[in-house]
Amino acid sequence: MLSRQQELDIITLIAFGRVYSLSLLTLFQLRKFYHIFIIIDGMSAPDRLTIKQALDLIHSKELSAEELGLLCLNQIQRLNPSLNAFITVSDSFVPAKPTQTKGITSSLENSLRGIPIAVKDMIDTARIKTTAGSAFFSESIPTTDAFVVGKLKQAGAHIIGKTNTHEIALGVTGDNPHFGTARNPWDTTRIPGGSSSGSAIAVATGMALGALGTDTGGSIRIPAALCGVVGFKPTYGRVSLRGILPLSWNLDHVGPIVQSVRDAALMMLAISAYDTLDPASVHMLPGDYLGHLMDDMEGKRIAFASGAYIESADTETLNAVHTAVDVFSTLKCKIEKVNMDILREAARVNKIITQTDAAAFHRDRLRDHPDRFGEDVRRRLQQGAQTSSTEYALARRAQVEIRNRFKMLFESYDFLILPTTPIPAPTIQGHDAVEQAARLTSFTAPFNLTGLPALSVPCGFTASGLPIGLQIVSYAWKDAQTLNAGYAFEQATEWHTRMPAL
Repeated sequence: MLSRQQELDIITLIAFGRVYSLSLLTLFQLRKFYHIFIIIDGMSAPDRLTIKQALDLIHSKELSAEELGLLCLNQIQRLNPSLNAFITVSDSFVPAKPTQTKGITSSLENSLRGIPIAVKDMIDTARIKTTAGSAFFSESIPTTDAFVVGKLKQAGAHIIGKTNTHEIALGVTGDNPHFGTARNPWDTTRIPGGSSSGSAIAVATGMALGALGTDTGGSIRIPAALCGVVGFKPTYGRVSLRGILPLSWNLDHVGPIVQSVRDAALMMLAISAYDTLDPASVHMLPGDYLGHLMDDMEGKRIAFASGAYIESADTETLNAVHTAVDVFSTLKCKIEKVNMDILREAARVNKIITQTDAAAFHRDRLRDHPDRFGEDVRRRLQQGAQTSSTEYALARRAQVEIRNRFKMLFESYDFLILPTTPIPAPTIQGHDAVEQAARLTSFTAPFNLTGLPALSVPCGFTASGLPIGLQIVSYAWKDAQTLNAGYAFEQATEWHTRMPAL
């Protein structure tokens, strides 16, 4: 008979799309998992197990929460040595026990029951190390959970580990001098994007079924795009930031990285609640993310970003996004090209605020121990520290003016569509990290500055097999509407069904 570990190895391969036939002998040996094999092997798409599919299997008792956790832990054991997605792994599976909490319905308390979720290592987890990818916090063990982690636990999710991040989240390459280089699962010589590097890798490879990332200039959407998964940055103030190490008090967001748009909606249901103790949290009605997911897109007005700034992107990226716009045409949306050269100024202003705020937060560490920062992060913090009060005041004023420009844009359109990144994943070697940050955030940073909801979904691949992301943006508090557009695109295409061959 096979050992338990051999069983898990085979089931992992089945569950994540690696094996499509087994010998009768092996199938007999795994007879207690036979129904799992039939269900998962019979799926036409996606090959990897989504949160929704896992919940269905758990609810039908064809898969236990413990077995699901072990499958993900087996993937971590197999792949993390080469991809470096996790800094810390919770190697014992203890499903969270939902607790009755005032204002939270029982259905929400069980909405993620038994689902393995990875958490970016910027986000506090009680009794689990939270390093922020930094030498300064390498031994920090919080006593309490961040608000979003508490909400995930209330929903019954299992925190499977803490994911690698660009140091203090100030960068997009995932090349961390303290905890090692994170690698793109589609091509390990290339960056996975960042700063939520490990979260995107974990989801793309089945090491976790969902993950939390943070996003100050694109740090959820960039790695989602470069790793071929879904990343959602909600409206600023929609999800609490309490218990998350700040990069910029004015631009930070937290949100899900997942395999499908429906999974993003499921995670948003769990985490988007008002937090009285977070000054950035805004008291709004809860979003009906699942209820609006399948709304009809006919007649929706779409601004298709154009102009010199957008058209400086890589040709394969532009072609993929043009094809994506054609998909929305078949959904009977009304599409109009709109010059979006304003994004250049928005990205510039976002950079000033990010670096200045970061330098303010880390001022004592930067003054007393600059050598403990990685070279690229130290350089950006020093640039921020040199920003004058006049420059910062002008940047904050520009932020208000640019927000107003987008308010006017969304009086005429329901959505803005553009590439998530202007280029596919660059190689790890041969590039300056600070220059890469400016390049890769050029289309994402404007929506941190404006605080608008922005979603990245897979929309194609380059000739060399690298994922390309489509970014869908809507107006403030239209989070459910943004997910609706992404879901409609996802259902009309198959890009999200692909996964790296590892």
